[in-house]
Amino acid sequence: MDKILNLDNVDLYNKLYGLETLNPLISVVDLNKATNGVDLIRFNYGVYALFLKLEKACDIRYGRQTYDYQEGTIVCFAPGQTAETTPTTDKVQVNVYGILFHPDLLRGTSLGKVIKKYTFFSYEVSEALHLSEEERSIVMDCLKIIRMELEHGVDRHSKTLLVNHIELLLNYCMRFYERQFITRSKANSDVLTRFESLLDEYFEGATAESNGLPTVKYFADKLCLSSNYFGDMFKKETGKTPQEYIQTKVIELAKERISVAEETVSQIAYSLGFQYPQHFCRLFKKRVGCTPNEYRAQNNM
Repeated sequence: MDKILNLDNVDLYNKLYGLETLNPLISVVDLNKATNGVDLIRFNYGVYALFLKLEKACDIRYGRQTYDYQEGTIVCFAPGQTAETTPTTDKVQVNVYGILFHPDLLRGTSLGKVIKKYTFFSYEVSEALHLSEEERSIVMDCLKIIRMELEHGVDRHSKTLLVNHIELLLNYCMRFYERQFITRSKANSDVLTRFESLLDEYFEGATAESNGLPTVKYFADKLCLSSNYFGDMFKKETGKTPQEYIQTKVIELAKERISVAEETVSQIAYSLGFQYPQHFCRLFKKRVGCTPNEYRAQNNM
């Protein structure tokens, strides 16, 4: 399938299936209430998504791998990842529940700082989380509480409560996954997995500040591929060029550091590999729509 839908917000997903949006940054979905049927579709995720599938109504291709899942399982996706779903039933309504939330909801929160530890959002996981009946009930209870909070309306406690309930849900999933990993050998990483891991490593240490912004050639060499081949393969699988993906990563890291308000914009720019802070500010405004200082002020409000 050549067409890729960039899922940059939760409202786009809800409109696709004919569901109601109560909050622009987060949505609890029940596809049994969907009014629109969707055929073969390929999502390039710009949000986090977690789905509990109580019946197998589609096949999923995750990156370059087939996602191994059955009835009563959880599948997860993170911003920057691509998944293709092919319906295996003619029914419009399928027994699927889940949650989608935008990274902006986590800015400046404790969960935003540790979201990477939930490794089931990574490309390294191509196997779904298989749940027991008791575990399914726990997940459904968490989703129900989040839905009730969304229906309550917005007040000064809303964001804190929503993020806390999401973190509780993710912590339960982490426990369930660790139980499952005891009997599961780690799958071999494909090119997308290795690229994602190399990109994380580059920015976690001092490499970016020492060597500057990473290039596509740098990662292609690490992956033992030509730059052209890597670029073509990556664009086909994700709908984005490697350079666009790198820039997205840089902006996401920048947003998190700006939200903490412990570093100056110049310090953040240098730590991310920019030679000149003004180049960082120009890219940030182009991608986000405001300057780093304006973003910090909005977040503090």
